[in-house]
Amino acid sequence: MAKLRRNHTPQRGGAASAGTILKVGLFALILFALVWAFESWNGARTQVPGSSEYAGEAWFLPAGSDGAIIDHHGFVLSYNEDWEQADWVAYILTRDHLEREWGERDDNFRADPLVTTGSADLADYRGSGYDRGHLAPFADFAWNDTLADATFYLSNVSPQARQFNQGVWRELEELVRDWAKTDDRLYVVTGPVITQPPKGYIGRDNRVAIPTAYFKVLLDLEEPRQKGIAFLIPNEVSFRPLPEYVVSIDSVEAVTGLDFFGDLLPPDLEAAIESSANPDFWRFSKQKYDRRVNQWNNVK
Repeated sequence: MAKLRRNHTPQRGGAASAGTILKVGLFALILFALVWAFESWNGARTQVPGSSEYAGEAWFLPAGSDGAIIDHHGFVLSYNEDWEQADWVAYILTRDHLEREWGERDDNFRADPLVTTGSADLADYRGSGYDRGHLAPFADFAWNDTLADATFYLSNVSPQARQFNQGVWRELEELVRDWAKTDDRLYVVTGPVITQPPKGYIGRDNRVAIPTAYFKVLLDLEEPRQKGIAFLIPNEVSFRPLPEYVVSIDSVEAVTGLDFFGDLLPPDLEAAIESSANPDFWRFSKQKYDRRVNQWNNVK
Protein backbone atom coordinates (compact mmCIF):
# COMPACT_ATOMS: atom_id res chain seq x y z
CA MET A 1 0.00 0.00 0.00
CA ALA A 2 2.88 2.33 0.79
CA LYS A 3 4.23 1.80 -2.69
CA LEU A 4 0.87 2.51 -4.16
CA ARG A 5 0.64 5.72 -2.16
CA ARG A 6 4.09 6.79 -3.30
CA ASN A 7 3.10 6.15 -6.92
CA HIS A 8 -0.20 7.95 -6.42
CA THR A 9 1.26 11.09 -4.83
CA PRO A 10 3.56 12.00 -7.74
CA GLN A 11 0.66 11.58 -10.15
CA ARG A 12 -1.36 14.16 -8.23
CA GLY A 13 1.61 16.52 -8.08
CA GLY A 14 2.19 16.15 -11.83
CA ALA A 15 -1.43 16.90 -12.58
CA ALA A 16 -1.31 19.96 -10.35
CA SER A 17 1.86 21.20 -12.03
CA ALA A 18 0.35 20.67 -15.46
CA GLY A 19 -2.77 22.55 -14.38
CA THR A 20 -0.69 25.43 -13.07
CA ILE A 21 1.29 25.63 -16.29
CA LEU A 22 -1.95 25.61 -18.29
CA LYS A 23 -3.45 28.40 -16.20
CA VAL A 24 -0.30 30.53 -16.48
CA GLY A 25 -0.22 29.96 -20.22
CA LEU A 26 -3.86 30.93 -20.61
CA PHE A 27 -3.37 34.04 -18.46
CA ALA A 28 -0.35 35.08 -20.53
CA LEU A 29 -2.32 34.52 -23.74
CA ILE A 30 -5.25 36.61 -22.47
CA LEU A 31 -2.89 39.36 -21.27
CA PHE A 32 -1.14 39.42 -24.67
CA ALA A 33 -4.51 39.63 -26.45
CA LEU A 34 -5.63 42.53 -24.24
CA VAL A 35 -2.39 44.45 -24.80
CA TRP A 36 -2.57 43.84 -28.55
CA ALA A 37 -6.20 44.97 -28.68
CA PHE A 38 -5.46 48.13 -26.69
CA GLU A 39 -2.50 49.08 -28.84
CA SER A 40 -4.44 48.40 -32.02
CA TRP A 41 -7.39 50.50 -30.83
CA ASN A 42 -5.13 53.29 -29.63
CA GLY A 43 -3.25 53.26 -32.93
CA ALA A 44 -6.51 53.49 -34.83
CA ARG A 45 -7.60 56.45 -32.75
CA THR A 46 -4.39 58.41 -33.21
CA GLN A 47 -3.72 57.44 -36.80
CA VAL A 48 -4.24 60.20 -39.26
CA PRO A 49 -5.76 60.76 -42.59
CA GLY A 50 -6.52 58.23 -45.06
CA SER A 51 -5.07 54.90 -44.13
CA SER A 52 -2.29 53.12 -42.28
CA GLU A 53 0.32 54.62 -44.58
CA TYR A 54 -0.22 57.95 -42.78
CA ALA A 55 0.21 56.59 -39.25
CA GLY A 56 2.42 58.79 -37.11
CA GLU A 57 1.91 61.98 -39.08
CA ALA A 58 -0.39 63.70 -36.61
CA TRP A 59 2.24 66.37 -36.16
CA PHE A 60 1.19 68.14 -39.36
CA LEU A 61 -2.06 69.26 -37.68
CA PRO A 62 -2.44 73.00 -36.92
CA ALA A 63 -1.77 74.42 -33.47
CA GLY A 64 -3.47 77.34 -31.79
CA SER A 65 -7.12 76.32 -31.45
CA ASP A 66 -8.84 74.93 -28.37
CA GLY A 67 -11.59 72.97 -30.13
CA ALA A 68 -12.29 69.28 -29.56
CA ILE A 69 -10.09 67.16 -31.84
CA ILE A 70 -12.18 64.64 -33.80
CA ASP A 71 -10.42 61.96 -35.87
CA HIS A 72 -12.51 60.58 -38.74
CA HIS A 73 -9.47 58.75 -40.12
CA GLY A 74 -9.85 60.29 -43.56
CA PHE A 75 -9.54 63.72 -42.01
CA VAL A 76 -9.09 65.30 -38.59
CA LEU A 77 -11.00 68.35 -37.40
CA SER A 78 -11.11 70.74 -34.46
CA TYR A 79 -14.73 71.34 -33.48
CA ASN A 80 -15.65 74.82 -32.28
CA GLU A 81 -18.75 74.61 -30.10
CA ASP A 82 -19.41 78.37 -30.18
CA TRP A 83 -19.57 78.35 -33.99
CA GLU A 84 -21.08 74.83 -34.29
CA GLN A 85 -18.60 73.83 -37.00
CA ALA A 86 -14.95 72.96 -37.34
CA ASP A 87 -12.45 75.78 -37.01
CA TRP A 88 -10.13 73.66 -39.16
CA VAL A 89 -10.11 70.38 -41.05
CA ALA A 90 -6.81 68.73 -42.04
CA TYR A 91 -5.87 65.76 -44.21
CA ILE A 92 -3.36 64.45 -46.73
CA LEU A 93 -4.43 64.23 -50.36
CA THR A 94 -2.59 61.87 -52.71
CA ARG A 95 -2.59 61.09 -56.40
CA ASP A 96 -2.88 57.37 -55.67
CA HIS A 97 -6.20 57.84 -53.87
CA LEU A 98 -7.65 60.27 -56.40
CA GLU A 99 -6.95 57.92 -59.30
CA ARG A 100 -8.99 55.11 -57.76
CA GLU A 101 -12.59 54.41 -58.73
CA TRP A 102 -15.11 56.74 -57.10
CA GLY A 103 -18.10 55.56 -55.11
CA GLU A 104 -21.60 57.01 -55.33
CA ARG A 105 -22.49 60.21 -53.50
CA ASP A 106 -25.56 59.86 -51.26
CA ASP A 107 -25.61 63.27 -49.46
CA ASN A 108 -26.06 61.60 -46.06
CA PHE A 109 -25.79 64.83 -44.05
CA ARG A 110 -26.22 64.20 -40.31
CA ALA A 111 -25.07 65.19 -36.84
CA ASP A 112 -21.60 64.00 -35.79
CA PRO A 113 -21.86 61.40 -32.98
CA LEU A 114 -18.24 61.99 -31.96
CA VAL A 115 -18.92 65.60 -30.95
CA THR A 116 -19.76 65.10 -27.28
CA THR A 117 -21.23 68.58 -26.90
CA GLY A 118 -23.54 68.00 -29.87
CA SER A 119 -22.89 69.17 -33.42
CA ALA A 120 -25.18 71.10 -35.73
CA ASP A 121 -28.07 69.11 -37.17
CA LEU A 122 -30.13 69.12 -40.36
CA ALA A 123 -32.83 71.34 -38.88
CA ASP A 124 -30.28 74.15 -38.51
CA TYR A 125 -29.72 74.31 -42.27
CA ARG A 126 -33.29 73.62 -43.41
CA GLY A 127 -34.77 76.71 -45.02
CA SER A 128 -31.74 78.85 -44.10
CA GLY A 129 -30.88 79.82 -47.69
CA TYR A 130 -27.29 78.64 -47.12
CA ASP A 131 -25.62 75.58 -48.60
CA ARG A 132 -24.20 72.83 -46.42
CA GLY A 133 -20.66 73.54 -47.59
CA HIS A 134 -18.04 70.86 -47.11
CA LEU A 135 -14.69 71.75 -45.56
CA ALA A 136 -13.15 68.37 -46.42
CA PRO A 137 -14.84 67.70 -49.79
CA PHE A 138 -16.62 64.45 -50.59
CA ALA A 139 -14.67 64.14 -53.86
CA ASP A 140 -11.31 64.09 -52.02
CA PHE A 141 -12.42 60.83 -50.35
CA ALA A 142 -14.71 59.33 -53.00
CA TRP A 143 -12.25 56.46 -53.43
CA ASN A 144 -13.31 55.02 -50.05
CA ASP A 145 -17.02 54.72 -49.16
CA THR A 146 -16.48 54.89 -45.39
CA LEU A 147 -14.24 57.94 -45.49
CA ALA A 148 -16.44 59.66 -48.07
CA ASP A 149 -19.54 59.09 -45.92
CA ALA A 150 -17.79 60.75 -42.95
CA THR A 151 -17.48 63.99 -44.92
CA PHE A 152 -21.27 64.41 -44.53
CA TYR A 153 -21.05 64.79 -40.77
CA LEU A 154 -22.25 68.32 -40.02
CA SER A 155 -19.07 68.93 -38.01
CA ASN A 156 -17.38 69.07 -41.43
CA VAL A 157 -19.98 71.44 -42.87
CA SER A 158 -20.29 75.23 -42.77
CA PRO A 159 -23.04 77.63 -43.95
CA GLN A 160 -21.87 78.87 -47.33
CA ALA A 161 -23.54 81.24 -49.76
CA ARG A 162 -24.84 79.13 -52.63
CA GLN A 163 -22.95 80.96 -55.38
CA PHE A 164 -19.79 80.76 -53.24
CA ASN A 165 -20.09 77.04 -52.51
CA GLN A 166 -20.97 76.11 -56.07
CA GLY A 167 -18.77 78.77 -57.64
CA VAL A 168 -15.36 79.94 -56.47
CA TRP A 169 -15.13 77.32 -53.68
CA ARG A 170 -15.92 74.54 -56.13
CA GLU A 171 -13.29 75.84 -58.53
CA LEU A 172 -10.67 75.85 -55.78
CA GLU A 173 -11.57 72.33 -54.62
CA GLU A 174 -11.27 70.99 -58.16
CA LEU A 175 -7.91 72.72 -58.60
CA VAL A 176 -6.59 71.21 -55.37
CA ARG A 177 -7.36 67.73 -56.71
CA ASP A 178 -5.65 68.59 -59.99
CA TRP A 179 -2.57 69.77 -58.09
CA ALA A 180 -2.50 66.65 -55.93
CA LYS A 181 -2.56 64.49 -59.06
CA THR A 182 0.32 66.49 -60.50
CA ASP A 183 2.41 66.84 -57.34
CA ASP A 184 1.62 63.39 -55.89
CA ARG A 185 0.87 64.46 -52.30
CA LEU A 186 -0.49 67.59 -50.61
CA TYR A 187 -1.09 68.57 -47.00
CA VAL A 188 -4.44 70.37 -46.86
CA VAL A 189 -5.92 72.52 -44.08
CA THR A 190 -9.27 74.29 -44.54
CA GLY A 191 -11.58 76.26 -42.30
CA PRO A 192 -13.76 79.28 -41.67
CA VAL A 193 -12.27 82.54 -40.43
CA ILE A 194 -13.64 82.63 -36.89
CA THR A 195 -11.61 85.62 -35.70
CA GLN A 196 -13.98 87.94 -37.55
CA PRO A 197 -17.61 88.48 -36.43
CA PRO A 198 -20.04 86.17 -38.27
CA LYS A 199 -22.42 87.45 -40.92
CA GLY A 200 -25.25 86.06 -38.83
CA TYR A 201 -26.59 82.73 -37.58
CA ILE A 202 -28.79 79.91 -38.82
CA GLY A 203 -30.68 77.37 -36.75
CA ARG A 204 -33.05 78.16 -33.92
CA ASP A 205 -31.50 75.79 -31.36
CA ASN A 206 -27.83 75.45 -32.26
CA ARG A 207 -27.19 78.92 -33.73
CA VAL A 208 -24.65 77.96 -36.39
CA ALA A 209 -22.44 80.95 -37.19
CA ILE A 210 -22.15 82.09 -40.83
CA PRO A 211 -18.48 82.88 -41.55
CA THR A 212 -17.53 85.98 -43.50
CA ALA A 213 -14.64 84.15 -45.19
CA TYR A 214 -12.77 80.85 -45.50
CA PHE A 215 -9.13 79.84 -45.78
CA LYS A 216 -7.37 76.96 -47.46
CA VAL A 217 -3.69 76.22 -46.91
CA LEU A 218 -1.68 73.76 -49.03
CA LEU A 219 1.81 72.34 -48.64
CA ASP A 220 3.78 70.34 -51.19
CA LEU A 221 6.90 68.77 -49.69
CA GLU A 222 7.98 66.71 -52.68
CA GLU A 223 11.56 67.60 -53.60
CA PRO A 224 12.76 69.67 -55.29
CA ARG A 225 9.54 71.74 -55.34
CA GLN A 226 8.75 72.18 -51.64
CA LYS A 227 6.20 74.94 -51.97
CA GLY A 228 3.09 76.24 -50.26
CA ILE A 229 0.10 78.38 -51.06
CA ALA A 230 -2.86 79.83 -49.16
CA PHE A 231 -6.22 81.40 -50.00
CA LEU A 232 -8.54 83.77 -48.14
CA ILE A 233 -11.92 84.02 -49.88
CA PRO A 234 -15.05 85.92 -48.76
CA ASN A 235 -18.23 83.89 -48.30
CA GLU A 236 -20.02 85.44 -51.29
CA VAL A 237 -20.31 85.16 -55.04
CA SER A 238 -17.07 85.99 -56.84
CA PHE A 239 -16.15 86.96 -60.38
CA ARG A 240 -12.47 87.50 -59.58
CA PRO A 241 -9.80 85.03 -60.78
CA LEU A 242 -8.58 82.69 -58.04
CA PRO A 243 -4.96 83.95 -58.11
CA GLU A 244 -6.25 87.24 -56.74
CA TYR A 245 -7.15 85.43 -53.52
CA VAL A 246 -3.67 83.97 -53.03
CA VAL A 247 -1.95 85.05 -49.83
CA SER A 248 1.01 83.75 -47.87
CA ILE A 249 0.54 81.07 -45.23
CA ASP A 250 1.95 83.61 -42.78
CA SER A 251 -0.97 85.89 -43.64
CA VAL A 252 -3.52 83.19 -42.85
CA GLU A 253 -1.74 82.50 -39.58
CA ALA A 254 -1.99 86.20 -38.70
CA VAL A 255 -5.72 86.30 -39.51
CA THR A 256 -6.70 83.00 -37.84
CA GLY A 257 -4.24 82.74 -34.96
CA LEU A 258 -3.34 79.22 -36.09
CA ASP A 259 0.15 77.82 -36.61
CA PHE A 260 0.46 75.64 -39.70
CA PHE A 261 3.11 72.97 -40.19
CA GLY A 262 5.22 74.15 -37.25
CA ASP A 263 6.32 70.61 -36.34
CA LEU A 264 6.52 69.42 -39.92
CA LEU A 265 9.16 71.77 -41.36
CA PRO A 266 12.65 72.84 -40.32
CA PRO A 267 12.56 76.52 -39.23
CA ASP A 268 14.42 77.88 -42.27
CA LEU A 269 12.27 75.96 -44.75
CA GLU A 270 9.09 76.87 -42.88
CA ALA A 271 9.98 80.56 -43.00
CA ALA A 272 10.75 80.43 -46.73
CA ILE A 273 7.60 78.53 -47.71
CA GLU A 274 5.15 80.29 -45.42
CA SER A 275 6.24 83.80 -46.35
CA SER A 276 5.77 83.22 -50.08
CA ALA A 277 2.56 84.11 -51.92
CA ASN A 278 3.50 83.26 -55.49
CA PRO A 279 0.68 81.78 -57.60
CA ASP A 280 3.13 81.18 -60.46
CA PHE A 281 4.25 77.94 -58.76
CA TRP A 282 0.74 76.50 -59.21
CA ARG A 283 -1.16 75.85 -62.43
CA PHE A 284 -4.52 77.62 -62.54
CA SER A 285 -7.20 76.85 -65.11
CA LYS A 286 -8.69 79.51 -67.34
CA GLN A 287 -11.27 76.94 -68.42
CA LYS A 288 -12.49 76.38 -64.85
CA TYR A 289 -12.59 80.12 -64.23
CA ASP A 290 -14.71 80.69 -67.36
CA ARG A 291 -17.06 77.88 -66.36
CA ARG A 292 -17.45 79.39 -62.90
CA VAL A 293 -18.22 82.88 -64.18
CA ASN A 294 -20.53 81.79 -67.00
CA GLN A 295 -22.27 78.77 -65.40
CA TRP A 296 -21.60 77.97 -61.75
CA ASN A 297 -22.24 81.49 -60.47
CA ASN A 298 -25.71 81.42 -61.99
CA VAL A 299 -27.02 78.62 -59.76
CA LYS A 300 -30.23 79.53 -57.91
